[in-house]
Amino acid sequence: MPELPEVEITRRGIVPHVLGQRVEQVIIRQPKLRWPIPQTLKTELAGQTIEDIARRAKYLLLHTRRGSLILHLGMSGSLRVLPAAIPAAKHDHMDLVLANGVCLRLRDPRRFGAVLWTRVEIQEHPLLARLGPEPWDPTFSGAHLYGLARARRAAVKHFIMDACVVVGVGNIYANEALFRAGIHPAREARRVSRKRYEALARAIRAVLEEAIQEGGTTLRDFTHSDGTPGYFAQALAIYQRAGQACRRCGGTVRKLRTVQRASFYCSHCQH
Repeated sequence: MPELPEVEITRRGIVPHVLGQRVEQVIIRQPKLRWPIPQTLKTELAGQTIEDIARRAKYLLLHTRRGSLILHLGMSGSLRVLPAAIPAAKHDHMDLVLANGVCLRLRDPRRFGAVLWTRVEIQEHPLLARLGPEPWDPTFSGAHLYGLARARRAAVKHFIMDACVVVGVGNIYANEALFRAGIHPAREARRVSRKRYEALARAIRAVLEEAIQEGGTTLRDFTHSDGTPGYFAQALAIYQRAGQACRRCGGTVRKLRTVQRASFYCSHCQH
């Protein structure tokens, strides 16, 4: 599923075509996504100019003077910028037809995505209000992780994947960051030292930054807004490499499953 790097890349890809454009028409073909697309969207958004395109966690935010459109790509969603005249395919559920003759088209085969509209301050929306800091926010640090982890018996991997702790650390990137920091994914969060959390915070930022630079990680569905794939999968050090040699020490990469998630680790490098 698209994670923070893939969503950020999507945001950057649509900005040149969508920012500053007036929405001429909203076409809703399938309103039944994770939550129903509000029918009022057609009248609320039509005629409005997209004044800013932001991202919070895995949500894309299209701001207008009247309100904000909240988009989530779910498990298999994507946004494409296309000439408005191109016919929609089976899983193309919504178009924003823009004044420049293109449309922003949402494709979501599994329909776990979301399209919502709000007039409240975006940080107060129920989906965003309790989110933790972005990995690049000054408040995100080893001290931040260490302070929240003191009472956490959960595995450190699941702790850093909690969006109330820090946003954007999905399964792939949690595996990679823990490997870089030398921390076993099953270690209890409360049993990780502050010094090691400082290394983990740096690793989280570095892994996400590199994934963005490489265009994201294409393992199943993700492509850019122009249809091209991401290449960070070629640089993965630990994820989905069970049985292969560790790229750091030459030992064997192992796999374990906790809370229905696969974790990959090197028992020599991570403890």
